[in-house]
Amino acid sequence: MTHDKDAEKYLLESIRLAMQNVRERKTWPFGAVIAREGRVVATGVNQVEALFDPSAHAEMQALRAAGQALRSTDLSGCTVYASGYPCPMCLSAMYLAGVKEVFYAYSNEDGEPYDLSAARGYVELARPVEEREMKLLSLPVRAEGEDLYEAWRHCR
Repeated sequence: MTHDKDAEKYLLESIRLAMQNVRERKTWPFGAVIAREGRVVATGVNQVEALFDPSAHAEMQALRAAGQALRSTDLSGCTVYASGYPCPMCLSAMYLAGVKEVFYAYSNEDGEPYDLSAARGYVELARPVEEREMKLLSLPVRAEGEDLYEAWRHCR
């Protein structure tokens, strides 16, 4: 990773957002900042409990807000600054969005004593599919008529 002169500033902002989330909403201590070219594009805090949405992690909320702010799903050129080590879902979303650099303040090891580590998800995904807790089963059903993926190709 390259050195980012603003990394500490934005990480401290992600921690401030996370602390505000803990103090005001009594919920998960996670915050995220997304910046591009030295300017904050979006921020997010963990809203899993507030929205009853298991995907409403701070990084996901920030990615959603950045997409809206930039009117694009392409966030290449953006850097994510997260208070904690991103979970597999958040990291995957960052890859899909084209993010190339992520800084985090608290490691999985820092979070472990508080049950705030994302390591379990990475361990689970590293297992062979047939050994995972959640079963992922292929059943190649197709509707009659035009193929779904062919329809997608034709509408583009």
